[in-house]
Amino acid sequence: MTALASVTLGFPANAMDNALRAGLLKLDPQTRLEQRCDAEVLDRITHDDRKFKADRVVAYAFATPEMGADAIRSPGAAFRSKGQWYRLKFKCQTAPDHMQVLQLRYRIGDEIPEADWAKYNLYD
Repeated sequence: MTALASVTLGFPANAMDNALRAGLLKLDPQTRLEQRCDAEVLDRITHDDRKFKADRVVAYAFATPEMGADAIRSPGAAFRSKGQWYRLKFKCQTAPDHMQVLQLRYRIGDEIPEADWAKYNLYD
C-alpha cells in the first residue's frame, strides 16, 4: 500500500484544538517542532483517507529523524490506525515558532506485521 500526499497549509495555528496549543507552548522548540508535525501528519492521514483513523505516530521507528531549524524529515516513521501499524515517511516544515505547519509531505507504506511490533517499540 502506498499513498502520497503533499499539502501546503495556509490555515492559522488556531485551527488546532486549544489543549494541543497549550501543551505545545510549554515545550522546548525542538520538541514542539516534532510534536506539532506529529499531530499534523496524524490529522492529515485521517482527513485524506477515510479508511485510516490515525491516532499515534512514532517518528523514529525505523530511522532517526533529521531535524532542521524549522523542519523535520522522518524517513522511517510508523503510525497506528485502528490498532494496526503502518510504515510512514514524512517531511514537515513549520513557521519559526513551530506552531503553524507550512508544508507537509507524507507517504504511507506497508502494514507492519504484528510479529515485528516489539522489535520497533510499537504497541497497541
